Amino acid sequence: MIPVHDVNPARRTPWVTYALIAANVVVFVVFTPGVVGSLTGATGLADLCRLEAFLDRYAVVPRELIQHRLPDLVPTGDTGVGPQGPGCVVDRPGYAKSPELSVLTAMFLHGGWLHLLGNMLFLWIFGNNVEDRMGHVRYLLFYLVCGYVAAYAFALVNADSGEPLIGASGAVAGVLGAYLVLYPKVRVWVLVPFLIFLPLRLPAWLVLGSWFVLQAVYSSGAGVSGAGTVAYLAHVAGFVAGMLIAWPLKPGTPPPQAPDHALYGRRARRTWR
Repeated sequence: MIPVHDVNPARRTPWVTYALIAANVVVFVVFTPGVVGSLTGATGLADLCRLEAFLDRYAVVPRELIQHRLPDLVPTGDTGVGPQGPGCVVDRPGYAKSPELSVLTAMFLHGGWLHLLGNMLFLWIFGNNVEDRMGHVRYLLFYLVCGYVAAYAFALVNADSGEPLIGASGAVAGVLGAYLVLYPKVRVWVLVPFLIFLPLRLPAWLVLGSWFVLQAVYSSGAGVSGAGTVAYLAHVAGFVAGMLIAWPLKPGTPPPQAPDHALYGRRARRTWR
């Protein structure tokens, strides 16, 4: 299911959500090597080497985070010709990497357009109401805490892995978990692929609950081949963290107000509690 809109107006402007979306887009478009080439299909060895060096410096590497085993040689971003042909040049790192700080920087990195747009879509739809309930500062701290929990959970289970972990998925999953706790009966418009994309209005508990179940199933390795390159366990951990943090706020969460404008051709008639 692809969410497109929730029937849950916010009382204040979600400035932090907007800022997080803008920061993720800017980092991807402006600072991530090879983005322009990915649009034109002109990505070459030089772009790949620069991207490898970029991720090595700013992404989370479970082995580094858990064991503090920093590599002696890292990609420099340059290309060269070795005994086996052209490749990426490696050398001693010219920077001091903090594995703990890399968890923060990795939250703003994405592996491609679909990765970025998928995360930002969920954050756009569900983040405003969670921010509205928590307040701007607490919401930002909440978002970062969920991202850290997700990264550490994945790294603990994959402590020997040298593969980089990137993306806002863990933090966004925390937002989804909080939304499920705070607004389980709010209606969400989704597109369901069935021959064509069918628009349906479903309760948030069904939309987000089914999403979580799929992530949990995939994290166990069921239904996917080798779990692919997606850190499903990080999604599960972030979601659970979001639920637990938001739970104390549930009794004081006001029900959403029914909007006074038409929604997809139908005027709202009631609030959802």
